[in-house]
Amino acid sequence: MKELILLRHAKSNRNYEVADIDRPLATTGMSRMSKVANQYKELFKNVDCVFSSPANRALHTATIMMNKLQLPFHKLNVDSALYTFDSDDIIDYVFALDDALDKVVLVGHNPAFTFTLNHFSNAGISHMRTAGLAKVSFDVNSWTDVNKGAFELGQPNDI
Repeated sequence: MKELILLRHAKSNRNYEVADIDRPLATTGMSRMSKVANQYKELFKNVDCVFSSPANRALHTATIMMNKLQLPFHKLNVDSALYTFDSDDIIDYVFALDDALDKVVLVGHNPAFTFTLNHFSNAGISHMRTAGLAKVSFDVNSWTDVNKGAFELGQPNDI
């Protein structure tokens, strides 16, 4: 069994004149991510690895989640390949995951995550919100064999 959790970064602050990769989280984004982590803590149970985009807003989202859930930080990997808005890049990334990992969290960006979720499940969503998350479970033993899986969607509309 393989489990993939897609976690879109929390709300960013566009008031700073910085490069896109350096854009920080908004205060509301930080607060929402703390609440999302607490509300969906069962989804993150037994995570083998967390891979994050190096974008400030994504990495900060990952660290808030890991801190709130007391996940050990040695499980966090920053990978520049996740700083993408193209779902094909994310889909290829999933297929290339190490089969020793059974439960993986990817922290990154839209529209790539929305399209990736729809590719790997029958979610049929049009937009994954900031701090939104989804878990897709696959009844396979290898990441190269993942196709359509069962999904759980965690959209923080009620937070």
